[in-house]
Amino acid sequence: MSAGRSADGREVQIPLQQVAPSLISPLSAAPPSHRPANLWPSSEPTAQQGVPAGFLPLHGGFRDHFVETPEAKYCCEACRLVLCQPRQTECGHRFCNSCICDILSRPNPVCPADMEPLFRDKIFKDVCCHREIMSLKVYCRSEANGCQEQMSLQQIPDHLNVCPFFEVPCPLGKCKERMMRKEIPDHLNWKCKHRETTCEFCSTKMPLTDLQKHKDTVCPAFPVMCPNHCSFASLPRSELSGHQHDCPKAQVSCQFHRYGCTFKGLNQDMRQHESTFAAEHLKMMANRNLSLENKVEDVKGELMERYKVLPALSSRLSELENQNEELREKNRQMEQKLATMQKLMSSHSEKLLEVELELHSLRLLRDEVESLRGTLESVRTRLAALEQGGRGGSGSTTHTLASLETQLNRHDDMLSVHEIRLADMDLRFQVLETASYNGTLIWKIRDYKRRKQDAVAAKTLSLYSQPFYTGYFGYKMCARVYLNGDGMGKGTHLSLFFVVMRGEYDALLPWPFKQKVTLMLMDQGPSRKHLGDAFKPDPNSSSFRRPVAEMNIASGCPLFVSQTVLETGTYIKDDTIFIKVTVDTSDLPDL
Repeated sequence: MSAGRSADGREVQIPLQQVAPSLISPLSAAPPSHRPANLWPSSEPTAQQGVPAGFLPLHGGFRDHFVETPEAKYCCEACRLVLCQPRQTECGHRFCNSCICDILSRPNPVCPADMEPLFRDKIFKDVCCHREIMSLKVYCRSEANGCQEQMSLQQIPDHLNVCPFFEVPCPLGKCKERMMRKEIPDHLNWKCKHRETTCEFCSTKMPLTDLQKHKDTVCPAFPVMCPNHCSFASLPRSELSGHQHDCPKAQVSCQFHRYGCTFKGLNQDMRQHESTFAAEHLKMMANRNLSLENKVEDVKGELMERYKVLPALSSRLSELENQNEELREKNRQMEQKLATMQKLMSSHSEKLLEVELELHSLRLLRDEVESLRGTLESVRTRLAALEQGGRGGSGSTTHTLASLETQLNRHDDMLSVHEIRLADMDLRFQVLETASYNGTLIWKIRDYKRRKQDAVAAKTLSLYSQPFYTGYFGYKMCARVYLNGDGMGKGTHLSLFFVVMRGEYDALLPWPFKQKVTLMLMDQGPSRKHLGDAFKPDPNSSSFRRPVAEMNIASGCPLFVSQTVLETGTYIKDDTIFIKVTVDTSDLPDL
């Protein structure tokens, strides 16, 4: 880096690499009057062999002015200059790195010293020679500008960063001039066209190149001439706009032009005009005032007419606002219903498809049963005919009759199997029809008295409801009821329990089951005093872990409702009771 000072005294750093090659004094071992031109690189992205960028020549060897003529062993066999990044061949000759690269790029390369063939893998860096060359004494590359310093070749970069005779560009950037480093302060203070200066009128600081344009266009304190050529010789540009209103030579219109006066003239003649035509101006103002009064009367009449219909419009507006509010409320309700319906439709679409498949299978099974019944009737008819004809017949008839009886028995067995399958399909269809997918179960239990007697007689201790779900891909659950009670409530209460069942999508659901469960006995009377109880599942209970069997152990209320309250109230009607189970699905994750 090199240093200089700007016009305001600030120190400016100038990198050595920014110096153009044409402005660095080329030096060589030849006398100063015969120094050849040197192409120094303006910048190099990286340094090689520990040498700073901007120091090595672009091609060939060093052209610096050496204090003593270098020995022949330090000269390149190709360019005859002092070696730059020396490379030694197998035959013992030395070349600059760029020179040997040029030779190796030719077909069948040979050493120009002894014509021996060259091979890239047998050429190596001559580190010792490089160290000796870098220690050779040279004159400063700014010798032509007057620098008399001597130094080793490797000290040149450090010296050029402080050399006062070294040529550098103007540190202000926009200026394209170059100068010796010692001339920078004088250049920044007096010669640079881009140096900072101050406007003598408004004291604004700016580059010198912008000063004249600033004065000619925007300087608020710069003196300018009145465009009307009045008695004022000059005035600041910022006061020119205000001067136009008072300038005696300014061309103005009469201030009564809006009332009809068409006079235009100089500012200095306007007072005489106003005094001369004062009566005419008053008449113009009177006429204008009369016209305005007439318009005001017309506007008043129009406003009165409109004011008469204003109450009716206000009333109508209130009605419309009420209607609009009602429509908004209806629209909101309809949107809620529509969302609910869409939810139900999406949840029941798969269920409907399953029902249709079951119905199809059921129809096929019924057709098969009807066919078997027809076959059975025909066999029975044939059997009756054979019995009538074979009462006096032979042994063959008896054999045929036995065969037909066997066939009839087989058909009866098949018919029984199909009837069982048909009953099972009917049951599955009923379960699918009554399945719920919103976490709510309404369980209708008919024949209460008979079922209660079966429970008392220990024939059927408990009943299971149809399964219901928290969603189509949610938990599968059911309810279990003991009409004659269970455990502590046996013989005195109706016991109601909640059961988690194994479902199709348990692998995707969070476990243990944590949803709030509400159990309720529905009151069928007008008072609708339903009896209910709610609980939060215990996460440590096995009843709410992921089922490994068809269903978990039931959990609920053994003392849900006493049989006295149940049978004396309005909870039983037409020998039927209704049980409702609700599972909270508000915080369930979406699958």
